[in-house]
Amino acid sequence: MIVNTELEQKGNIFPSKIIAYKKDVDTLYFTTDNDVVLEMTIVRDSVLRFRYTTTGTFEKDFSYAITKYASKGYNLLEIEEEAESYKITTSKLICHIKKENLQVLIFDAKDHKLINEDELGFHWEESYEYGGNIVKMSKTSHDGESYYGLGDKPVELNLKGKRFENWVTDSYAFGKGTDPIYKAIPFYTGLKDKKAYGIFFDNTFRTYFDFSQERRNVTSFWAQGGEMNYYFIYGPQMEDVVANYTDLTGKPHQLPPLWALGFHQCKWSYYPESTVKEVTSKFRELKIPCDAIYLDIDYMDGFRCFTWDKNHFPDPKRMVKELADDGFKTVVIIDPGIKVDKDYWVFKEALDNDYFCKRADGPYMKGKVWPGECYFPDFTHRKVREWWSDLFRDLVENIGVRGVWNDMNEPAVMEVPNKTFPDDVRHEYDGNRCSHRKAHNVYGMQMARATYQGVKKFAYPKRPFVITRAAYSGTQRYCSTWTGDNVATWEHLWIANIQAQRMAMSGFSFAGSDIGGFAEQPSGELFTRWIQLGIFHPFFRVHSSGDHGNQEPWTFDEDVTDIVRKWIELRYQLLPYLYTSFWKYVEEGIPMLKSLVLFDQEDVHTHYRSDEFIFGDHILVCPILEPNARGRRMFIPRGDWFNFWTDQIVSGGKEMWVDADIETIPVFVKAGAIIPKYPVQQYVGEIDIDEVTLDVYFKNGKESSTLFDDAHDGYDYKKGRYSLRTFKLTGKSDELIIQQHKEGKYDAGYQRFKINLHGLPFTITKVQIDNEEIPLSELKINGDNSMIIDKGFSELHIFGK
Repeated sequence: MIVNTELEQKGNIFPSKIIAYKKDVDTLYFTTDNDVVLEMTIVRDSVLRFRYTTTGTFEKDFSYAITKYASKGYNLLEIEEEAESYKITTSKLICHIKKENLQVLIFDAKDHKLINEDELGFHWEESYEYGGNIVKMSKTSHDGESYYGLGDKPVELNLKGKRFENWVTDSYAFGKGTDPIYKAIPFYTGLKDKKAYGIFFDNTFRTYFDFSQERRNVTSFWAQGGEMNYYFIYGPQMEDVVANYTDLTGKPHQLPPLWALGFHQCKWSYYPESTVKEVTSKFRELKIPCDAIYLDIDYMDGFRCFTWDKNHFPDPKRMVKELADDGFKTVVIIDPGIKVDKDYWVFKEALDNDYFCKRADGPYMKGKVWPGECYFPDFTHRKVREWWSDLFRDLVENIGVRGVWNDMNEPAVMEVPNKTFPDDVRHEYDGNRCSHRKAHNVYGMQMARATYQGVKKFAYPKRPFVITRAAYSGTQRYCSTWTGDNVATWEHLWIANIQAQRMAMSGFSFAGSDIGGFAEQPSGELFTRWIQLGIFHPFFRVHSSGDHGNQEPWTFDEDVTDIVRKWIELRYQLLPYLYTSFWKYVEEGIPMLKSLVLFDQEDVHTHYRSDEFIFGDHILVCPILEPNARGRRMFIPRGDWFNFWTDQIVSGGKEMWVDADIETIPVFVKAGAIIPKYPVQQYVGEIDIDEVTLDVYFKNGKESSTLFDDAHDGYDYKKGRYSLRTFKLTGKSDELIIQQHKEGKYDAGYQRFKINLHGLPFTITKVQIDNEEIPLSELKINGDNSMIIDKGFSELHIFGK
C-alpha cells in the first residue's frame, strides 16, 4: 500500500496499485489491490466525473444537484494502457490515471499542457463515530493559480489562500469573512496559465475547501461522510466552465415573468392592510416604479403557514386583487416550521400522514421558531413535496398571490445549540434514507423545489416566482435567491457586490441582496449607493427588519427620493436588456453578471479585481462603496468603453479615476454595443409599448448584440412564440452598418425603433434602409443623432463625411 508516514499517523488511508480495469460504454473502472475502485465517466468531451469507493462496491447513484436534462455525449474516446498509467483521450482532454496510486493528471488535448493534477489525490479516514469515511482529495496548486466560486462566501472574489466550510447556516448580521452562511455550493473555478477549469464536489455532507491556506502549493476538498464524487469541467474559457456547470446542475426551468425583474419592496412587516395600501399608494403618488409588495410572517394567524390573520387582513382575496389592479403583485413568506397545534389543519394533515421529520429514536423533530414549538416536513420525501405543493392552491389559485418567499429553510431553529436540526434527525432522501448529516445542505433546496412545484401548478398559465434563502447546487432550477440577513453598513454594500458576482459565477444568477441592509438603519447616502448597485442585480428588492425605522425610497429626504426614483426608472428602461440576458442564462447557462476575470481572464490584472463587473454582455459597472465619495479609481477592462453619462470614450486595460457624485456611479458601455430600452413604466404592463429605443455605441470594427422578447409571462415562448433579434454592427470611419436578423414567431407589440447614435465620428449625409435611400427629414434626425425607423428593417446603412 502506498503510504505517507506522517499522514498515516493522522489516520489517512490511500489507494494502492491498480490490479484491474474494465470499460462499460462511457464509464471506466479501475480497481486497486486494497478494494478501492475509481469509476470515471466521460460525461462530455470537456466534463469528466470521478467517483471513488473504498469497499469495492458503490452505493446507489443519486444526486439532487444533477439535472436529468444535463447534456451528455462525446466526440472522441480513446483508452490506451501505458507502462505507468492508463491514458484516456477525448477531443478536449487527456487524462492519465497512475497505476501505482490511482492519481489523476489532466491535460489539454490540443496543446498537451497540464491543467490539473492530484497531489496526494484521493485518500480517506475511517469515521468511527458515525461509520463510513471522511473522504478527501488534494491537488497541486501551481504558482499564479487562482480560484473562484463557492456561492455566497462574503470574502474577496479570488479564494486563493483561504479555507471554507459548506454547511447551510442561518447567519443573522453576518460580516465579511463569516463562514459558513446560507448556501452550500461546492463548485469552484480554477484559473491556471490563462486556462479555466471547474471542480464540482457533489457531496451534501459538511464539506471543506482549502485553497492553499494550510499548504502553499496544495488545494484540497473533503467531506465528513459520503463519497468522493466530483466533476472536472474544462473551459478553457471561464464563462464556458460556468455554463457547463450550470448545464450539469440545471438552468432555470423557465424565464421569470418580466415583473419579477422589476423593483420589489419588502419589510418585516407590512401590516395591517391599511399599512400595505399606504405604502403602495405612496409609490404611485411619488411615481416611483414598483412591481411587487411583500408580506412577512405577520400576515399569518399566529405565524401559522397558509393562514391569514383576519384582524389585519379581513379579506385577502379582495386586497390582493386591488393591489393587482394598481400594478402590485403580492408575494408572501412561507417558512418550514409548522406549529404544533391539533386544531391547525396543516399540522393535522402532516401528522396524520407521517410527513414530519423524526429523531433517530422515533420522536418528531421539535424546535422553536416564530409560531413557537414546531414540527418540520421532510422535504426529501416525494409524497411530502407533493402534499406541500398542493397547499398553495388557496394562496395562489384562489387568493391570487403571485410569488412565494421561502425563509428560515436552512433549516433555522431557535434555542438549540447549533440553531438547526441535530445530526440524528432522519430523512427519507427519496429512497436513500439518511441522517441530517447528509440531508442538511439540501433541506432548503427541497423545500424550494416543493414550493416551486406548487406555485407553478396553481399560477398556470402564468409563470411561477419563488425565492429561497437556503440553497445547494442546482437550486437555481427552481427559484431566485437573496443573500440573507445583512446589515446597513458600507462593508455590507461591498459584500453585496461580491456575493452577487460570486453567485453568478456559481451558476445562480437570479440573486440580489437586501438593499439598504436588513439589520440597522442606513443613511440616505448609503441607501442611495445601494440602490445604484441593486439596479444591476437580477433580483432587485429593498428589505429591512423594521426594528430601526422605515426603509422606503421616500424615508430619507427629498433629494434621496429624487435620485432613487431616477435609478429605479433606469432599471425599468433597461428591462429588455436584462430580460435578454436572462434568456441567455436560461438557454445557455451564461452568467448574467460577469466579474472582470470572467469577462477577460487573459488579462492578469483582472484576477484580483472585486468591485467592477459586467452587467449582461456590454455594460460595465463599478459601485461607490465609501461615504462622501465624489468618484473613485476603477479598472477599465481592455477595449474601448463609453462613459454612460458623458459619452466620453476611454481605452481600457488600465486603472483610472472616474468622477461620480451622489447622483451617479461609474457606468460604461462597450463600444459597438446596442442597448435596448423601454420607456419608463410605473410597473410592468402599465402601458402598451409602441417604441423601443436602441442606444447604438459606435465602434470602428464589428460587434453583435441581441434583443429577446415575448409575452413577458406564460409559456408560449417555449412553442416558438418569441422574438429574437440579432444586431450586427460594422463601423468604419465614414459609415455605420447595422444588420438585423430575426427569429421566432412572436410579433412584439412595438412598431418602431428609436435609434440613438453615440460617438459617431462623422456627420450623417445619407441613410439607406434595406438599400433604399430615405430622406433625412423623414427619419426625424436631429442634433443628437437619433432617428426613428420601422422595427422590421434588415439593414440600416448610415453614410457620413
